[in-house]
Amino acid sequence: ACTMVINGRVRQSCSCLIDEYAPLEGDVITLEPMSKFPVIRDLWVDRQRVFHNLTRVKAWVPIDGTYNMGPGPKESHDHQQMRYALSECMSCGCCLEACPQFHKVEDESKWDTAFVGAHAISQARLFNEHGTGKRLKGERMDELISAGGVSDCGNAQNCVKVCPKGIPLTESIGAIGRSATVHSIKKFFSK
Repeated sequence: ACTMVINGRVRQSCSCLIDEYAPLEGDVITLEPMSKFPVIRDLWVDRQRVFHNLTRVKAWVPIDGTYNMGPGPKESHDHQQMRYALSECMSCGCCLEACPQFHKVEDESKWDTAFVGAHAISQARLFNEHGTGKRLKGERMDELISAGGVSDCGNAQNCVKVCPKGIPLTESIGAIGRSATVHSIKKFFSK
């Protein structure tokens, strides 16, 4: 991804036009690698943790086997629009770089308890709202109520401010937070 820190702010370098920023930010353009990920070389960072977090929350539609679901579910226009907005995520990492709760963790053995970030939470919501994807909702919610899950979000809302796609990340965090509460209560009373 072309995400980097440009003049102290996380941005997509591929869409950050110098002639737009130079008059506002001065004649010097400073490029730095993202600070929340290990640097491989120059401005190139290792974003394996981004994809590891997607694996943690099972951000996919299960395709193994067949599901007798009958005709496809009818969806309202609003629900389609909400899911479409979430699906535009390109895993660039801007939200993670801007988040004060998401920290650089180089020890891979600690990735499973470190905060997953707005990116993974939003993708979990996307797949929880999918007709077939909701089959893994319980497993996703188990991960999101564990260490490093949604309760680790400090609600700084920096993520939504820097998202180049304008994805409603804080709405997803709120929705997953409510789902996590319901999931936890159901788990407690099902024992």
